[in-house]
Amino acid sequence: MPATDYQGSSTPLNIIGHSLLSMKRDQVHAMESPNDGSASHDFELGSFQRQVADRFHNLASVPPDELLSLPWVRKLLDVFLCCQEEFRLILFNNKAQVIKPPMDRLIAEYYERTVKALDVCNAIRDGIEQIKQWQKLLEIVLCALGDNNGIPNNNCCQRALGEGQFRRAKKALIDLAIGMLDEKDSGQALSHRNRSFGRNNNSTSHSKDHHHRPLGHFRSLSWSVSRSWSAARQLLAIGNNLAVPRGSDVVATNGLVIPVYTMGCVLLFVMWALVAAIPCQDRGLQVHFYVPRHFSWAAPLLSLHERILEESKKRDRKNACALLREIYQMEKCTRLLGELTDTVQFPLCEEKEMEVRQRVKELGQVFDAMKEGLEPLEKQVREVFHRIVRSRTEGLGSLGRGNNTE
Repeated sequence: MPATDYQGSSTPLNIIGHSLLSMKRDQVHAMESPNDGSASHDFELGSFQRQVADRFHNLASVPPDELLSLPWVRKLLDVFLCCQEEFRLILFNNKAQVIKPPMDRLIAEYYERTVKALDVCNAIRDGIEQIKQWQKLLEIVLCALGDNNGIPNNNCCQRALGEGQFRRAKKALIDLAIGMLDEKDSGQALSHRNRSFGRNNNSTSHSKDHHHRPLGHFRSLSWSVSRSWSAARQLLAIGNNLAVPRGSDVVATNGLVIPVYTMGCVLLFVMWALVAAIPCQDRGLQVHFYVPRHFSWAAPLLSLHERILEESKKRDRKNACALLREIYQMEKCTRLLGELTDTVQFPLCEEKEMEVRQRVKELGQVFDAMKEGLEPLEKQVREVFHRIVRSRTEGLGSLGRGNNTE
């Protein structure tokens, strides 16, 4: 996602607008208090902490079947964008303090973390693209065995299911299963085929076989991060030296180090949760979160971290390519349908046909959920990328002007 691609916000303005109005209202009440600017400053910092805590409590309140779903991930990104905007306002309102040591160093370190998050955004966007390729295979299955299933411009109709339709569906299901294999189990074989597909095949064979190759081949063409890039290592780099503020730094920065630390933790958690939910290169969730419990947002954040880790350890999720709930549902539905198609005999009896159609209906519901949620999620990831770039550019510009005046 080049920084020059910024086209403005794709996040619902009412979400951010409500947040900003709330924060400004808090600031006005503080300024009306008998005390002077010091009370307003303290109230501003306290308001930020409360709002971060409220948002994470809201994220953590969802039931198990909604955690890591597409709507939940989109909600998570809304939380990040709102927190990022309010953090930017705090820095803007405290420009004079931000350019002084040690605040200038702490802000620069935060912006370095955000640069590393940009690579995660790119990898997540590519992971979303990979899921879209899986959707295309789902569409083949639904068209072969279904009766429209809500797919636009699909001319399929209710008809007797024959061997030809089952062969077509089974091939798509096999390609989908290959594409969903976790990289730690299949990466070596797939990367070998990817290199062969991307570099060694001549143009004739490429055009001839493009629509018939397993899904793993799409990865070498669409992923924008390098082959050696690792999501696990990138998360460790984002969290490196993310230390709890010392009392001396709190005093020296007039408390501004607290929101910097808070945003560092929010950034790390959001990127970690994205890597957990969406397929990406060399996924790894072994990131140590240590946040003192006296922070009001610590309990819900740590609770979410623990719940996601527990989800990753479940027997049927250990080898999953990602923890997104819709991917789990897709994998489950396609596995059951695949097992069913392996047992059918022709001519197809009425009972078996009804069972197949029921499985196809369930798969169609998963298809619709992914179709509805993936495009908005991709736009949000792009918005997170551009918001980070814009905030960093503004922040470093302020630091540069401050150093020049000195």
